[in-house]
Amino acid sequence: MNENNLDLTTGSPLAKIIRFSLPLVGGSIFQQLYNFIDTMIVGRLLGIDALAAVGAYYPLSFLVLGFIQGSCVGFSIPLAQSVGANEDRNSRQYLGNAIWLCIIIAAILTPVMMIFAGNILAVLNTPHEIMKLATIFTVVSFAGIPANILYNYSANALRAFGDSTRPFYFLIGSLVLNIILALVFIEEFHTGIAGVAFATVISEFVSGLLNIWWMVYSGRFIRISLADTKFSLHHFNRMCIIGFPMGFEYSISAIGAVIMQDAINLLGTAAVAGQSAGEKIRQLFTLPMESVGMAIATYMAQNYGARKIDRIKKGIIQGSLIQLTYSFLAFIVVMVFKKTLIAAVLGTTTGTVYDRADQYLTIISFFFIIHGLLMIFRNTLQGLGHSIYAIFSGFGELIGRSFGGVLSITSMGYIAICYSNQIAWGLSLLYCVLIMWRLFKRDEQLKVNK
Repeated sequence: MNENNLDLTTGSPLAKIIRFSLPLVGGSIFQQLYNFIDTMIVGRLLGIDALAAVGAYYPLSFLVLGFIQGSCVGFSIPLAQSVGANEDRNSRQYLGNAIWLCIIIAAILTPVMMIFAGNILAVLNTPHEIMKLATIFTVVSFAGIPANILYNYSANALRAFGDSTRPFYFLIGSLVLNIILALVFIEEFHTGIAGVAFATVISEFVSGLLNIWWMVYSGRFIRISLADTKFSLHHFNRMCIIGFPMGFEYSISAIGAVIMQDAINLLGTAAVAGQSAGEKIRQLFTLPMESVGMAIATYMAQNYGARKIDRIKKGIIQGSLIQLTYSFLAFIVVMVFKKTLIAAVLGTTTGTVYDRADQYLTIISFFFIIHGLLMIFRNTLQGLGHSIYAIFSGFGELIGRSFGGVLSITSMGYIAICYSNQIAWGLSLLYCVLIMWRLFKRDEQLKVNK
């Protein structure tokens, strides 16, 4: 491995996980800080209906862009395993074949999702008063699917080589660009909610290009030639076998979010806006946990390729310790500053929408640790290449969110929505823990499957 990149197969697992995670956590914080500011821009400059429209788009984003994110992480797992095993030729071929795979996904998903965006929103019972805004925002966002793929795979490819720092720097730059563009589009060009979506698409494209530029011209990574882009059925299949189940796992769990959003929509615009505001703040605190999970996936993949099973077990324990500590601190911060955070999003500390956001955020913050541990165990399975197992963990989230959505419209109302994510995380975590326990009892399951 190039000395400029981080070798996760040697040294203290805790120190390496923390060092590799910090740029990812920083990126998540800045990403959610942007989402937070973006929500403020929409809520204050465009109004509550526009904020609710963005909230109505979120489950579709979770469904489609979550599939892309999960798949791109999965496509990078064989690359990270090859890096850990010091197999440069395999690494080059994985990079070359990933180009074709990403182009195919973009060519299929982009037109399909743009065409059917409005129909899906209608099926989800999106309130009539926000339907037009939600459709505009969703169509423009889905037009940016190629940019999203470019960003996600390029960033994960860099991380597979142990470089989590450079994608972080480029992400910060793109987020600043995103905010500037959103304000310019709204204030100067009067593009409304479409301008917010355009700003996100452009910034993702720029960030992806910067990742590619760094990989090609920095001299710190292996260089691929035209010959490496020649189609290889072995490398193509291996990326598909690991990547697509991870993408589908995101989508399966997102179906539960879609069902839950349908239930929220039926509760009215105040519920949609309140839950959307609370959820944006929740993401600000839980996405760093997901970043630690992403670091765990790369850590596990490199050590899997190097056949260092003892380091895998230590990584699970020490990664869980990181999540436990962070969850406690995040809960304290939410309890102290939640009024300020909600007011920053909504511009008020009174009214039904504020009360809904406060209730949602207060309840969900008690259960952050469940989400944190889920990120450790699920990403361990993925890093080891057992993405088929991991896909079934998505069913736990589907069941949990669907159950909460049904309860909300049959008996419990909005309070059921406040508990839906926690039930989803808990069921999925239980499944992942049981699978890991089974794998460690049968050590042959941890052998590298070339």
